[in-house]
Amino acid sequence: MTDYLVPALFLCVFAAALRRRIDLYGALTDGALEGLRLTLRIAPPLIVLLPAAAMLRASGALDVTAELCAPLLRRAGLPPETAPLMLLRPISGSAALAVGMELMRAHGPDSRIGLITAVMLGSTETTFYTISVYFGAAKIRRTRYAVPAALIADLTGFLASALTVRLFFP
Repeated sequence: MTDYLVPALFLCVFAAALRRRIDLYGALTDGALEGLRLTLRIAPPLIVLLPAAAMLRASGALDVTAELCAPLLRRAGLPPETAPLMLLRPISGSAALAVGMELMRAHGPDSRIGLITAVMLGSTETTFYTISVYFGAAKIRRTRYAVPAALIADLTGFLASALTVRLFFP
């Protein structure tokens, strides 16, 4: 059944366009042009974010920051080993996944750190990436309260991850 869903959808769109006498090819090319314009609008922030995340990892700045934050993280109930993940997750999903894989490889997926890492990856967002894509698509230059609110939501997700693992996996 699912093999026929996409072709059936195309046929329905084609039939509706014929019935309404819509220039389907013109509509498709206009949509493609708008997609290219949107890509050009959101590309600059992405071009900046992805290398920035790679530079943070390669420079060792993440490790230094993680060591500085370790006492605060322990007090909050978070393993200090997850600090690089918490610092990278708002910037880059792929970098955060790489750090998550490293943590799970080092500590095991069923360890406390592995479980917290998995829950963190599932309950937080790539904040700056998402904001740059959506605000760029909507042509919004000033994010106002969106960034602080999203970062507070990420922090809540990180703290809730540790609490959830502690409650459900004692």
